[in-house]
Amino acid sequence: MEKNGFSIEEIERLADKVAQAQLGSIEVQLGDFHLKIEGKRIKQVAAAPAVQAAPAAPAAVQAEPVPAAQPQAECGTPVKSPIVGTFYSSPAPDKAPFVTPGKAVKKGDVLFIIESMKLMNEVLSEQDGVVKEILAKDGQAVEYGEPVMVME
Repeated sequence: MEKNGFSIEEIERLADKVAQAQLGSIEVQLGDFHLKIEGKRIKQVAAAPAVQAAPAAPAAVQAEPVPAAQPQAECGTPVKSPIVGTFYSSPAPDKAPFVTPGKAVKKGDVLFIIESMKLMNEVLSEQDGVVKEILAKDGQAVEYGEPVMVME
């Protein structure tokens, strides 16, 4: 049986080599196929059905659920992080936050800062509205496209 070009035997050989080399783990990702080998333990995370090893195989293959997307508010427009970095709600630790839930904002108002590579990037509102919810916490690392705030 093959999965994305890998046979069970090839995966088992790779698991043996990882164990022999005393590597902590190794991960391989090809499209929606994700394989993680920890010593002789193998996890597969994929949208496709799990690959099952033969009963006599030394390594076990098990499916693991794909992590769910960030929780979003039920209604409203999410404001997403435009870059990877650190979220800050205010211009300085001793200053008031740019916005708080319930505050009305106009297009062009500063909503928050994302620090990336020691640069402070102000994120501006793209619309008039009211801040419904702030999803990120001060100092939290955020990913590109991650919802940080919800506006109405």
